Amino acid sequence: MILKSRSWIIFIVLSLVALAGCAATEPAPVPVPVPSAFDRSWSAAVSAVQDEGVRIISEDRGSGVIRGVRNEQEVTLNLRSQADGSVRIEIGARGPKGAEPGLASRISRAYDRRMGR
Repeated sequence: MILKSRSWIIFIVLSLVALAGCAATEPAPVPVPVPSAFDRSWSAAVSAVQDEGVRIISEDRGSGVIRGVRNEQEVTLNLRSQADGSVRIEIGARGPKGAEPGLASRISRAYDRRMGR
C-alpha cells in the first residue's frame, strides 16, 4: 500500500513538473515602421493632385518632383526635405490665362487636408 502511495505521489509530482514547463508565451511584437516625413508628404502630394483631377505624367521621388496636367494646365510640385526634418512643398500651375484659376490653391488645400492640417 505504501509503495502504491509513493508511486502516486511521484506520478503527481512529475506531472506537475511537466505542466510547469508548458508555459505559453506571447510572441514579441513586431515594430511597425513609421513613415518618414518625406514619405508621408510625398503620399499626401500625390493624392492631393489626384483629388483635384490632375493626371500625373511623371514622378521623380529622388529629386522630389511630381508633374501633371489638368485640361490646359501644367502642374508641378517640388518637395524638399529641410534640415529640421520637415518637408517644404512648392506647388505651381501654369497654362493659358484664365484656364484654371486657383488650381494650385486647391491642390494646396487638398495637401493640407491629407496631412491632417
